[in-house]
Amino acid sequence: MALAHQITNHPLLSSPPCLPRAGGSNARTARQPAFLGQSCCLTLRGLARSGAVVRASSEAQAEPKSGGGEGKGGEEPYEEYEVEILKPYGLKFAKGRDGGTYIEAIFPGSSAEQTGKFTPGDKVLATSAVFGEEIWPAAGYGQTMYCIRQRVGPLYMKMQKKFGKWDSGELSEKEIIRAERNTGNVSTKLREIQMQNYQKKMEQKIQREDDLRSGLRLYKEGKYEEALDKFESVLGSKPEIDESSVASYNVACCYSKLDRIQAGLSALEDAMKAGYEDFKTIRTDPDLANLRKSEEFAPLLNKYDESFINESAINAIKSLFGFGKK
Repeated sequence: MALAHQITNHPLLSSPPCLPRAGGSNARTARQPAFLGQSCCLTLRGLARSGAVVRASSEAQAEPKSGGGEGKGGEEPYEEYEVEILKPYGLKFAKGRDGGTYIEAIFPGSSAEQTGKFTPGDKVLATSAVFGEEIWPAAGYGQTMYCIRQRVGPLYMKMQKKFGKWDSGELSEKEIIRAERNTGNVSTKLREIQMQNYQKKMEQKIQREDDLRSGLRLYKEGKYEEALDKFESVLGSKPEIDESSVASYNVACCYSKLDRIQAGLSALEDAMKAGYEDFKTIRTDPDLANLRKSEEFAPLLNKYDESFINESAINAIKSLFGFGKK
């Protein structure tokens, strides 16, 4: 449920110029949308049905010996690569402290894993536009996710390899151990690092709450694309499981209002994977009306609605033994 909150003005993201693919300069100019419903106010829920990932950013691969290591002046090596993948992509994204979009995890057997190119921590520099062959720079997390979710056809991505080094806002266990080794007063340094991590987590939580409230306000004003930016920002900032289910449901509502069916169904499945279980609301919420028109809606919902699964099993058993027949 949305709470009363003092909201400041959030400037909309500007539309950056299109980028050509490497090795070509004939990419057409694309028009980007200015960026990026009533029952979006949700009760937070608990248990998640999350899938395993092939590797997480805290376990990212080390820098390669050839061309790896720090450059002159302590600068990290810079390497870019390009790749095209198909849905389902099999990537989990996160928002960096710089507002950029990073790979947090890669799902096993996915299109992304099969390329052999992605590693956790890599940064998204540009992606395909929603339609056509144009390339849009990854100007911000919300806008980038808008493109990725709605992309029709293969998704082109221009990436920066970070060799597992990216500022997620929190020091990893390895970094804490390294810091301990580099200081004479281990216990004091450890407490200092733990306090820094705690403060960063609290800052992220406050920001997520603010983004959620701002998104709800924008949604009620009918500014669905701007609301998407806020809800996607929540999802990219390491949300707790209840926050994730609520934000994903609200993303689905936004896409439904915009009549972006595939993106909406994808977000709705994310919400149910994160533990959103109010299936009655999903079946009746007017904000999801456009999604319910899709032939894919009912099979998707029935996949997660255990009451429907159990009822179907009982009916099948009754039919098998002839119950209910006259």
